Amino acid sequence: MDFITIGEMVIDFIPGQEEASYIRNAGGAPANVAIAAARNGLEAGIYCKVGDDDFGRFLLKTLRENNVTPLAPEMTKEAITTMAFVSLDENNDRSFTFARKPGADMMLDKSEIKDEDLKTCRIVQAGSCSLSAGKAVEATEYAMARAHELGKLVGFDINYRNLMWNDDKEACTREVLSILKYVDFLKLSDEEIDMVGGHDNVLNIMKEYDIAAAVLTLGGGGAELFYDGQSYVVPGYRVDHVADTTGAGDAFWGGFLACVLNQGVASVDQLNADILKYAVKYGNVSGSLSVREKGAIASLPTREKIEQFLSENQ
Repeated sequence: MDFITIGEMVIDFIPGQEEASYIRNAGGAPANVAIAAARNGLEAGIYCKVGDDDFGRFLLKTLRENNVTPLAPEMTKEAITTMAFVSLDENNDRSFTFARKPGADMMLDKSEIKDEDLKTCRIVQAGSCSLSAGKAVEATEYAMARAHELGKLVGFDINYRNLMWNDDKEACTREVLSILKYVDFLKLSDEEIDMVGGHDNVLNIMKEYDIAAAVLTLGGGGAELFYDGQSYVVPGYRVDHVADTTGAGDAFWGGFLACVLNQGVASVDQLNADILKYAVKYGNVSGSLSVREKGAIASLPTREKIEQFLSENQ
């Protein structure tokens, strides 16, 4: 196993053409990032408990169709699925209303995370959106801590969700900061940058928590890489029409991490600015291609698509 994500799965309900009909779309950052990595040539797995219902079966089917291996116990009675009720505006862009019980245990127990999986992988990736409460926090932190102990690369995507913390952003921030000591690669966006004290504090946070590299995504403006006490702005690629931005950030991060691993990086000692800047550029292309097509998982680009775009736009 090259790549393991840990987190929760999401079902989108999109109104269909007929009254009371819906189109289901499986997604969520952990699934999207795992699928993006798989489409970029990595052997990918995901730790996420799914319920014993038709939603759970749909989620598992979606993962397997996209070459992602479920690693958690399947069809469990206690799992709850996040429902994202989606509305479409006049441009067919999506907006979300999440239907879930705040603080619900969406995740597996830490005892269900297997050492044999962590030992064989090269990178473990998690996000704060999986930190809902109770077992979710424990399982996420355990997986990252154990991977760090085993000398694996660890990625973390700060992605704040009010609903999961009863609007207590301070509590979520404290939890995120406590986990950074295990992190090698950190992804932030302009919405979550304040969780590490603001843009000007990123390098200080990296030094304090021994983070090898951090990437701040800048929407259509590209991304900023922080590495070795320096920052580098890597331009993005113009998107003529943003059909659907869902999954673009996940495509970026899956492409970035896949690019790092595809270049043979197995430890932070093998990193350098050139590798990381190219990985950010690769991620920018992946995110750009993702928003050019409708749908989240369906639009995540393959390695071939990304490399073709790069070769045509040098």
